[in-house]
Amino acid sequence: MTPPRGRRLFRRSLSASLSLALVAAGTAAAVVLAGAPAARAAAVPAPSPVGIPGRGATVPFTEQEAEYAATNGTPIGPDRLYGSLPSEASGRQAVTLDAAGEYVEFTLTAPANAMTFRYSLPDNSAGTGRDASIDVRVNGSSLKSVPVTSKYGWYYGGYPFNNNPGDTNPHHFYDETRTMFGSTLAAGTKVRLQVTSTADSPSFTIDLADFELVGAPTGRPTGALDVVGDFGADPTGAADSTAKIQAAVDAGRTQGKEVYIPRGTFRVTDHIVVDKVTLRGAGPWYSVLTGRHATDRSKAVGVYGKYAAQGGSSDVVLKDFAIIGDIRERVDDDQVNAIGGAMSDSVVDNVWMQHTKCGAWMDGPMDNFTIRNSRILDQTADGVNFHYGVTNSTVTNTFVRNTGDDGLAMWAENIPNVKNAFTFNTVILPILANNIVTYGGKDITISDNVMSDTITNGGGLHIANRYPGVNSGRGTAVSGTHTAARNTLIRTGNNDYNWQFGVGAIWFSGLNEPISNATINITDSEILDSSYAAIHLIEGATNGLRFDNIRIDGAGTYALQVQAPGTASFSRVVATNIAQSNPIHNCVGGGFRITRGEGNSGWYADPPACTGTWPAPVWTNGGVPGGPTDPTDPPDPTDPPDPTDPPEETGNLAQGRPVTETSHVDVYGAANAVDGNANSYWESRNNAFPQSVTVDLGAAKAVKRLVLKLPPAPAWATRTQTIGVSGSTDNSTYNALKASAGYTFDPSNRNTATVTLTGTPARYLRLTFTGNTGWPAAQLSELEAYTG
Repeated sequence: MTPPRGRRLFRRSLSASLSLALVAAGTAAAVVLAGAPAARAAAVPAPSPVGIPGRGATVPFTEQEAEYAATNGTPIGPDRLYGSLPSEASGRQAVTLDAAGEYVEFTLTAPANAMTFRYSLPDNSAGTGRDASIDVRVNGSSLKSVPVTSKYGWYYGGYPFNNNPGDTNPHHFYDETRTMFGSTLAAGTKVRLQVTSTADSPSFTIDLADFELVGAPTGRPTGALDVVGDFGADPTGAADSTAKIQAAVDAGRTQGKEVYIPRGTFRVTDHIVVDKVTLRGAGPWYSVLTGRHATDRSKAVGVYGKYAAQGGSSDVVLKDFAIIGDIRERVDDDQVNAIGGAMSDSVVDNVWMQHTKCGAWMDGPMDNFTIRNSRILDQTADGVNFHYGVTNSTVTNTFVRNTGDDGLAMWAENIPNVKNAFTFNTVILPILANNIVTYGGKDITISDNVMSDTITNGGGLHIANRYPGVNSGRGTAVSGTHTAARNTLIRTGNNDYNWQFGVGAIWFSGLNEPISNATINITDSEILDSSYAAIHLIEGATNGLRFDNIRIDGAGTYALQVQAPGTASFSRVVATNIAQSNPIHNCVGGGFRITRGEGNSGWYADPPACTGTWPAPVWTNGGVPGGPTDPTDPPDPTDPPDPTDPPEETGNLAQGRPVTETSHVDVYGAANAVDGNANSYWESRNNAFPQSVTVDLGAAKAVKRLVLKLPPAPAWATRTQTIGVSGSTDNSTYNALKASAGYTFDPSNRNTATVTLTGTPARYLRLTFTGNTGWPAAQLSELEAYTG
């Protein structure tokens, strides 16, 4: 096996549904997020990256931030300075409990039978961590004591870091743990995390809690081999089950049968090697692989394909289980990732990856590999890395938080990466480096993602000719067309502690060689509350940049920070609330050539600033007195909306609105298309095209984007529907807003299609269907309408 090479980071050196209204407040600025959680504690309102309609991963949980919950603890933050405890918290705020009886109490907004919570304990003096517990109380009564630990956090020194508290740069403070309640708690139930003793830990910092309604375990598929019943693996974790699970996997391959992991925790101390087999669990809350070799610390639980030098693996399905490791340090040569090797024509679906080095480090050459519907948490290095020769591969609908390095990465080291895509993912709190990055690569797509809360030495989105083996001589440099569309970046970019200046939310680098053989389209995206610059160029030159329909709302320094030559065009780029009076920093002069199209405002200056010192950032999160998130008058989230409030213009304008259709069958009425539930749907009569559905927005709205959905289940196979869009102000005269065209709904893309419009105001939106390759009727589970 060829281990991944270490990547030395030290180089000498909200969607249309989100709206940040930033207003000056002395030397600071303030943020109002429509629909933000009520500030129940003394917290500063800050937008959440979770649950943004139409973007990011669709998650099965409801998230609540500790700083907005009821508490008698001490809120900390906001702070974005590297090395501070609140800087690594979601929203850069948390609550510290440091006495018996202190608590954070959440009120459930939906039924739940399980909870994951993110927390931090202080390290001990030896750097080996400490163990403690916290009491979970339901409506005032103790339910259970949940173990917590600091053993998976607290790194020090320089890359690749150590566990020595005597060194500098302490970071990676937080961890997560999960627990099931044993019964389903109703909405309105109060769930409290309470300290009962400080004997084992002097303090407990609570960041957030994710509440979830976990379904029953999935039973053994018909004909499947059972790793327990058929091969004797130990579901209690007492015995090492590595050999027995491997035997089951090998038998599944030779017999052409699925392999089933039933409910249990299985100790695995080396790689399970898979090829031409399906390995399926009872669900990631029930079937858990865990473990590490007792003496050889380079061996640990992981499910790997064969490496390319061994012929690679193919036709693998990994589904419905968890890999929760025991990795407490970063050693780049150790293959202690949850998933690895080479797997062509393979799928990872609904797999929970936690406490490993990387969630998935894939070494090619390999083709047509997909990770979807998964969770990657608390890694010491990358969440996912497509490392050389990975082609036509995807990560989609995956939730990533608290990685020790890049959240989602592609690194074309020596062998080209081609036509890969990161789509509909939510990537939060990479402790080092970038939320999403491609180092080299040809024809890459990074779209419909949400990125937030970069910590240091990186930005939200990075496209670069950087790191070894990325150059045009090997065909690995950035080339072809790179598409970054419909992404939302929140509080991304941060200070690089080597460079000692800020890295932008979206940044480009030509360190190895100039980016000169690519078209890079950055479109239909929001860059919100950036910690430093919104857009940044550095190292070498970057050419072929095209920015179109970009909203920059809040930047700690500049809208545009130019430290390298290049070329870029800007159309419909609108910047507001930029901290510096001059929105551009450029000391390369005419070496960076800007082409300005139509619809720009707020980001251009001639001449730009060129200063000898970098300004201190002005971070724009804050509360607006009298506003909906005024911390001096926090609303109760259970209260009904105030009928005097102005209508919300930035969310899904169609949800819950009156809707009509030309026909429907059975229970599949048009109301299903605006109920916010992608699993319910409208279906017209068979063989009766054309068919239409019409939604009344209540007033004329300048809709610029429609998101159309079918149920995301794989059973809804790929189909193309022919759809035209028209609009009316009076429900009588309709004008075409979008000519009839085919829109493909593919389960690998969550059965979602996007229609862009010009923004012509219309109160009534009508979709007219004239064909469907998958069924002889019109079908639609969600019609979402957005103004941006």
